[in-house]
Amino acid sequence: MHRISLNYTLGTEAAPALIRNPLLDLLQAVSDQGSISAAARQLGLSYRHVWGELKRWDAALGQPLILWEKGQAARLTDFGAKLLWAERQAQARLLPQIEALRADLERAFAVAFDETAHVLTFHASHDEALVALAEHARQARLHLDIRFSGSVDAIRALNEGRCEMAGFHVRIAPAQGSLTQRTYKPLLRPGRHKLIGFARRRQGLIVAPGNPLGLETLTDLADKGARFVNRALGTGTRVLLDELLAEAGIAPERIRGYAEVEPSHAAVARAIATGRADAGFGIEAGAQALGLDFVPLAEEQYFLACLKSSLAQPATQALLDLLRTGAWQHSLSALPGYTPARSGEVLAMNRELPWWRFRPRAVEHAERGPHGHGPAPGAEVGAEVGGWS
Repeated sequence: MHRISLNYTLGTEAAPALIRNPLLDLLQAVSDQGSISAAARQLGLSYRHVWGELKRWDAALGQPLILWEKGQAARLTDFGAKLLWAERQAQARLLPQIEALRADLERAFAVAFDETAHVLTFHASHDEALVALAEHARQARLHLDIRFSGSVDAIRALNEGRCEMAGFHVRIAPAQGSLTQRTYKPLLRPGRHKLIGFARRRQGLIVAPGNPLGLETLTDLADKGARFVNRALGTGTRVLLDELLAEAGIAPERIRGYAEVEPSHAAVARAIATGRADAGFGIEAGAQALGLDFVPLAEEQYFLACLKSSLAQPATQALLDLLRTGAWQHSLSALPGYTPARSGEVLAMNRELPWWRFRPRAVEHAERGPHGHGPAPGAEVGAEVGGWS
């Protein structure tokens, strides 16, 4: 039984939140390059070192990792390929937890190195733009302590006081009575919460390169029996998919693999890249990161939400200032499938999520009259601010 030990590095250079292993990086390089010498060059190592490491690991693991045949490209053995697949799949599935672990460590060091640094705690739906934002924030002495979870869970964490900012996403112009409305309306309240503009992004089908099954719609997904991988309950992506299925009149049980779930967009993309599934539902950036094809099906708005009481706090104001900068919006535009959308603006919730019907109490009283029958004499319409129903 082989055991796992973890370590981390401390430095100023930005790097993906992955737990690196030299052997797996070496196997990936050989798989990509098709030769030991090219793999060594890719990794910045000598041929002799790479050869020695492979021989050492062959002996330690008790079976070969690489097949060498004269005149043929080097390739992984079945064992080497399975080892690489298992590790990369685990990395993709554990990405939210790895990000949370890194956030814990970085928050501790942020305070240790600079007691005046702003720290803002996030719970948010997993999003590539938020990962990029965290890197920009460090340069402005703002540390974003981001815990990735589903959109629904993120807003609940905000309401329970477990974070200061929640990231969630909804379809553009969600309809009255939609699943989106039924999911989010009980969690958000005008007057208590404030919405902050962040980004627009595209969601759709992530498929193998060349889209071999010709999947263009959710109906194709059902009719062709494509192997599907889903997102978990509580995620905004699952809410969006279920809403689109309902609109298309497709019962979830018609989707082969509907019950198979992955914890992040990266894990969904990895399942397609390794051939475990034919399609998944996710963001364009996740598909492009692994060289997969993408079929756009919906555009959505990604919002940040906070309590009204925290809007004036220095850390929140520092975030708003950062979101409004041209440098950040340029970086956001460079991400596949993303465009800035009033980044850093405090938005009116009843306009962005039009599920609340605003009626001033004075108007209602004027319309009803003193006995509920017609206007009240001398009533001043609009004299008092009312509420949402």
